[in-house]
Amino acid sequence: MNFESFFNPKSIAIVGASRQKGKVGYEILSNMIAAGYPGRIFPVNPRTDVIEGIRSYPDLRSIGQVPELVVIIVPAKIVPAVMRQCAKIRVKSVIIITAGFKEVGNNGKELEEQVVRIARQGGIRVIGPNCLGVIVPANKLNASFAGDMPAEGVTGYVSQSGALLAAVLDMANAKGIGFSKLISVGNKADVDELDVIRALAEDPETKVIAGYLESITNGNVFVTQAEAISAQKPILLMKPGGTEAGAKAAASHTGSLAGNDAAYECVFERAGIIRCDSLKSQVDYLQAFANQPLPVGNKIAVISNAGGAGIMAADAIERRGLAFADLSSDTIARLASDLPPAASLHNPVDVLCDAVAGRYEFALSAVLDDPNVDIALVLLTPQAMTEPAATARGVVKIASQKRGKLILASFLGASKMEEATNILREGKIPCYDSPETAVRTVKVMTDYVRWRARPKRIVELFRVNRRKAETTIEKHLRQGHYQIGEVGSKEVLEAYGFTIPRASAATTPEQAANIAQQLGFPVALKVWSTQIVHKTDVGGVKLGLQTPEEVMDAFDLVMYRVSKKLPDATILGVLVQEMVKKGVEVILGMKRDPHFGPLMMFGMGGVMVEVLKDVSFYLAPLTAEEAKQMLMSTKTYQMLKGVRGQRGVDIETIAEGLQRLSQLATEFPQIEEVDINPFVVGPKGTTPIAVDARMSLKPR
Repeated sequence: MNFESFFNPKSIAIVGASRQKGKVGYEILSNMIAAGYPGRIFPVNPRTDVIEGIRSYPDLRSIGQVPELVVIIVPAKIVPAVMRQCAKIRVKSVIIITAGFKEVGNNGKELEEQVVRIARQGGIRVIGPNCLGVIVPANKLNASFAGDMPAEGVTGYVSQSGALLAAVLDMANAKGIGFSKLISVGNKADVDELDVIRALAEDPETKVIAGYLESITNGNVFVTQAEAISAQKPILLMKPGGTEAGAKAAASHTGSLAGNDAAYECVFERAGIIRCDSLKSQVDYLQAFANQPLPVGNKIAVISNAGGAGIMAADAIERRGLAFADLSSDTIARLASDLPPAASLHNPVDVLCDAVAGRYEFALSAVLDDPNVDIALVLLTPQAMTEPAATARGVVKIASQKRGKLILASFLGASKMEEATNILREGKIPCYDSPETAVRTVKVMTDYVRWRARPKRIVELFRVNRRKAETTIEKHLRQGHYQIGEVGSKEVLEAYGFTIPRASAATTPEQAANIAQQLGFPVALKVWSTQIVHKTDVGGVKLGLQTPEEVMDAFDLVMYRVSKKLPDATILGVLVQEMVKKGVEVILGMKRDPHFGPLMMFGMGGVMVEVLKDVSFYLAPLTAEEAKQMLMSTKTYQMLKGVRGQRGVDIETIAEGLQRLSQLATEFPQIEEVDINPFVVGPKGTTPIAVDARMSLKPR
């Protein structure tokens, strides 16, 4: 869609403009005037002829021309009538500031749906309702009640919360961050976050995209398009609602459905979106992304006037998996030529506590000239001989002379550093309150650069028996059975290339003993019921049975225990299964998120999955590299590789299992959930076995 009339309208009507200070209708009009908006402003208020020296109109029709943008601030119940006026005079763009729609309940939801119907019938695009408005500093447009106009800059910001956008503006002003566009989308009745992100992606004035979102409207489309946009411009998002309480609060705030937080983590990872855990961290990152070049590598040189600060930086660099740059012999000789004999010439470079501005300039110039250095971090602590302001000016000067490398600063202190930090920010050098914060920002930037350089995603498709899987799934759906038990689940998995243990169902003790003799001892007995998910919990499993007598006794015991614990369950019999050779038990799983589709899961299997909760998730479909990354992101991975002399397992076969399950989930959207637990894996050259499995289907 075209945002020109939202971002650069030649005329604006403010319906609900007010003469009373403190009212939203007054503040928006006042902000428009204070910003120096060059276009025509048409206040609409039937109770007055003039507001703030500007002629007011009783309604939109009486203006006599069509405003490019209409801002609506009247009570919610009147908004549909105003929207009809907009449709009659053929307005194309509307911002609804008014609250009281779906965020307040069913009545508000019906009112919002009415507004959307009018808008669609009239070809009107709507931002809001329940929003703060739109701000474009370069165009002197402040169609909001956010207060002072922010500085011009290269960051475009989209927010689902108007109040939080106001807080972002206040913090950004204090940090010297300017904006290209700021858009509060509120309830997203029409224009949503992806519409805005696409517009910012196409905007030549926007270098960085940031935002605060409580929900994502169209999950699958968002993932695909955000991934393409991230390859060109960084996207930094806050997404709260990771806890149950947070999700409920988010839902009540804008009437939106909050998705599974694990799903959002997967989405952001796939799309290359930088997730910010707080407003402070987002502003920290924005300083660097907006003002500095992206790093070409992860090798950092640290310059400090205090050993303690250098140690803090060194610890942070190692913890974040970054690298200290090895200074070349030429750089070390150059540093030695002008630094005091007691200075440390190796990284971190300690210029000593008496370092004045010139010494910092010299050291920074030397390390930036070193080809082994990708990033420079300048640390300064306030000591008697320190010249914070002069040093800040020196850092800015050197940075302007030697462009192309990332430069961050951490001037530790408070009042003594205020002037210096202002100088740095005006000079586009991000300054942080601690070395750890600066290093965390470096880590985020290097991760983003690595994501952009990732190889093209290639999803392998395996040869499978799709018809066989479809037959089993359709049979269960026709019968209204939405839980596929172990037998049916294994039929589907076998069709997709999984190896399953030899097994057969028995309905009598004698039949179970006969099957066991055919399979060969030892065997396992498992209760056979589509209604029982966790068989062990109800005494429904017996392992290592060695004789026909043991099998018959186990049959009777299992049937007795399960029927006593679950008297209403339908028990079909038992499954007699060959015992699988020892190996490591892991779990492969899938859960379909309603917004983003199938989420793959991997972790420690058996009964330990519920205890340790050492699991990882990723969006399907999976590439081979993504499947391996799922393994590597768990603590289980260290055990799989082999520890303390123990032989490791075949990592490749686990990754392939995840890929096959990913293909199954992608090709059969009817499947809601899958657990393969345990999936027993052994050393390289052995075949992994899907020992137990269950699936659930989506009702038609």
